[in-house]
Order: sequence, then C-alpha cells, then structure tokens
Amino acid sequence: MNEVKTLENLDKLRHSTSHLLAAAVLDIYPDAKPTLGPPIEDGFYYDFDNLKISEEDLVKIEGRMHEIVKDWKKFDKQLVSAEEAKKQFKDNIYKIELIEEHSKNNEKITLYKSGNFIDLCKGGHIEKPSDEIKHFKLMSVAGAYWRGNEKNKMLTRIYGTAFPTENELNEHISMLEEAKKRDHRKIGKDQNLYLLTDEVGPGLLILKPNGAIIRREIEKLIIDEQTKRGYQHVYTPHIGRKQLWKTSGHWDLYRDKMYAPMKIDDDEYLVKPMNCPFHMMIYKSQPRSYRELPVRIAEIATVYRYEKPGELSGMLRVRHITQDDAHIFCRESQVVDEFIGVFDYMSFLLKTFGLNNYYFRLGLRSPKEKYLGNDKIWNKAEEKIVKAIEKKGLKFVKSEGDAAFYGPKLDVIIKDAIGREWQCGTIQVDFMLPERFGLEYINEKGETERPVLIHRAPLGSMERFMAILIENYAGNFPTWLTPVQVKVLPITERHIEYAKGVFEKLTDAGIRAELDERNETLGAKIRDAQLIKVSYMLIVGDKEEKEGTVSERGRSGKDYGAHKLDLFIKNIKEEISNKVI
Repeated sequence: MNEVKTLENLDKLRHSTSHLLAAAVLDIYPDAKPTLGPPIEDGFYYDFDNLKISEEDLVKIEGRMHEIVKDWKKFDKQLVSAEEAKKQFKDNIYKIELIEEHSKNNEKITLYKSGNFIDLCKGGHIEKPSDEIKHFKLMSVAGAYWRGNEKNKMLTRIYGTAFPTENELNEHISMLEEAKKRDHRKIGKDQNLYLLTDEVGPGLLILKPNGAIIRREIEKLIIDEQTKRGYQHVYTPHIGRKQLWKTSGHWDLYRDKMYAPMKIDDDEYLVKPMNCPFHMMIYKSQPRSYRELPVRIAEIATVYRYEKPGELSGMLRVRHITQDDAHIFCRESQVVDEFIGVFDYMSFLLKTFGLNNYYFRLGLRSPKEKYLGNDKIWNKAEEKIVKAIEKKGLKFVKSEGDAAFYGPKLDVIIKDAIGREWQCGTIQVDFMLPERFGLEYINEKGETERPVLIHRAPLGSMERFMAILIENYAGNFPTWLTPVQVKVLPITERHIEYAKGVFEKLTDAGIRAELDERNETLGAKIRDAQLIKVSYMLIVGDKEEKEGTVSERGRSGKDYGAHKLDLFIKNIKEEISNKVI
C-alpha cells in the first residue's frame, strides 16, 4: 500500500472514498441522484437527492463499499464534450447544472471511472484504490441544501472519514467519541446552562440561570483584575448612528458582518458590530493631557455580527458576541509596554482558567484585501507589535490576511480538549482610528498630538470561551465556576430540619448551595447531583445530626468522611477564593 503522508494525499484518499460511497449508494439505491462529494477537514461527504436513509443504513452501505473496492484497480480519466457528459448524466439535473457551468468556454469535461461507476470530477485521486481504500467509516446522515443555498432543495448528506492506516482511523474515532462526551451542547442541556430556540432566532443565545452564574463569575474576575490594572469601566448603547461606522471604516470594510440599518426619526442607526466608536467618543468628550495617558477604557459589551446559517454552532458560533473589550489610548512611546501589559494579563487569565494548550498568531495584511491607511502607518504598527513580542521572547506564527482592517494584531489560538483550534483573545495596534475620529492630547510642550490606539479582548467572545471551558472540563468546572457548589442531601425526611440549618449556613457564607428535600433514596439523590456535576455533596443523617457534622462526598463519588460544618465552609471558601483548578 502507498503511504499517505501529506494533507494533499489525504485529501486524495478521502475524495476517492467519496466516489466509492456514491457507487455503493447507487448499487443499493439505484434511484438516488449523486450530486457532489468533496473531501473536508476530517473526512468527506457526498450529497444525494431522492435518498431516504437513516444512520442504521450506514453499516449496509459501508459493507457494500468494502465489496466494491476490491474491483477498483484505478481511476480512468475520460475527456468528453459537454454534450457527451450530458448524455451520461441525462437523468441527473444536478450533474447537468455542473456540466453547463464548466462548459461555458467550450472546455472538455472530465469524467472518472472506477469499476462500473462513472462520476463527473475534476480529479485528485489515489493511484490504486483497491490497495489504498481500506480504512474508512461512514459517520452520520444529515440534511444539506444543494450548493449550500437555503432556497434550493434539501438533499441527504452522508459524512464519512478515511485514513491510510487502521490505527489512525481508530484514533480518530476515539477522539470523536471523547468529543461527544465533552460536547458543550450536550453538557449545556444536561446542566441547564443555555437555550437556543428558533422562536427567538438562529444563533441568538439565551443563558439560563446556571449558565448566567458561570458568566457572572468570569465577569467578576475580569472587572476585579482590570480595575487593579488601571482600567475604567463604562457602559455604551447597543445601537448608534450609521455615520459612526462610516467614520470608523466598518461600513465600507466590514459590512458583510453587519446587520441592515434601521430608521429612527429621520436618521439611520445600526446595531453595533464593535464597541470602538463609542469608546472614541468617551476619549474625545474632554480635553486630554499627556499626563493622563495611557487612558484604558473597558467594557463587557455585546456586539452583533452576521454569521451564515451553516456556520452557527451552539455557543461556539453565535450572532451576538459578548466581548471583554477595552481600548487603550496611549503615546507612541508607550505602545510596547502597554502591549506587553495586555499580553501579561491575557496570560494570567489563561492560567487562571487552567488553559495551557495555545499559541500566538501574528495577523498581517494580505495584498488581496482592502485596508485603511498606507504602508508607512502599517509598517510602524507592525514594528511596535514585533518589538513587544521580541521583548517578551514569544514564539508565534505569521498569518497573512488575518490583520484587522485598521491594523495588525496578535491573536491567541486555543486548542480545545479534542485538538480543535479556536481564535479567542486578540491585541491590535491601530494608528488609523485616532486619525479618523480626530483624537488628540496635549504634549509636554503644549502641542497637539495623536494618541495610538490598542484594541484588546483577552478572552474574545465570552460565548465561545464558555463553550471551550465546558468542553475542557467536560462539565466538571472548578468549584469557583460551578453553578451549584454544594448539594445538601438529607438521608430521610426526619433529617430535613437539620439539613435546612446546614443549607442556611452555607448560603449565609456565600456558597452556592441547594437542598434536596425530595422523597427519594440517598442513592438517587447522589446520582442526580453527580449528573449536574455538583462540586460537593453533604450527606446528613442521624449520626451527623447528633454530632453536628456533615459527611462530605466529592462529585466523583469519593467519600471524604465527616467534618464539622465550619471546617468544610472554611476549606471550600479557600478553594473558591484561590480559584483552585
């Protein structure tokens, strides 16, 4: 067998396997209409019309694939005219549509044949299918609009994956099983954290009481730490005049992510995609002296950005984003130190949350994109970031095209519990918006100067960050973040009065506690507490009531024995205060 060593060859293997999938489907369901079957990041898919199957049918299709591939010695390329291709696929309107698109310049159409199966295809296959297509698995069935357009017909999509070796396939399947256990959507439902409903709208997240507790604890940490670091916290509106985003450049260069204007009185307003213009207004609302700089304006604020329906995913991709946002207005000579200060704060947060699998990406301009400003300004901004990075001795990767439209940036890319990468925190250096908004300060000579602006959001999207935390901890949050920190479990009804006293002392001490008064067995109460990942269970019965103690049990089921309640409260408060992971 040929060893598949590169991503390109892996794509060829997976694309070839998608042909095999289509051949097997047609063999079992001859009335199905194959459409498109590309390789994707973790495997491949193929879309079919006129195919009604469930996931139980995948085993049968997979078995037929293993039988068919034995006779597939190679992929034979055929160059034909558009008319010949249309004859080949005369009963398939989807293939006809693709042929008409590809034949506009009277070019030949490429078909590929393996065994008895012929498909319309541009190419990119392995050389010996019968030897190389061995380690594959069909994963799931889903609905998908033809060509991703919701105005088109809904098709049946079959997802699969393929690897060059059995070991790699097994590792991938194990990773997916682990991902299912950690899926924030499942845990979010089990622990009653958040809600997404079509009645409100796709991508519009509602945090339920338990989810709100987690976010509130994160916000407390952010506000306390930023206050120590010299930030001033503000509140700004969710809408503003359209002219604000014309001035900032968002309307020209970020419009595809913005929602349509709304008419209020005789003017047009926009829901905000960014907080920047409002913070500009705060800065310029009064005269500024060099003695005041840097001015650090912070806000935990929700902004609104359009994400396509197919891009929405639980809390990871939503249409409203809550940012731990701030803008630092400083002198050019202060940029490097302020940048390092933000980086140190970002590192502190990641350590506090127990996230240590991440790297940094320097986002630079792409010649293909449109940006504000000129080369001189951009080079100056890039020099500042690189100087700060070098001063910290950071390792980073460069990424052309990932700059903001107003300046270069350093992003933190977090690898989640199953290895996926997510762009979260960001620090950006901007010489442009102070110019466009006419920001000024008076220097030590009494002259007017422009400040430099640092945009920063160390966690990025609060919604995405919470999803990453949920999956990182598999719902077993550190006690300081756990919605219900303690459950008090009376063994029988006669122990409820003593249990109420325990519960009241816990809540008086500021501990998030619940009392389970249900007429259930102790075993059932313990199982239910473990399901919602309570940090500790305090069991009280005759012995505990007589001795004035509680029997402590961890969420894993470990029995820590009996303690005086005051000692338990002292210990858990220390754990919460120190944010123990």
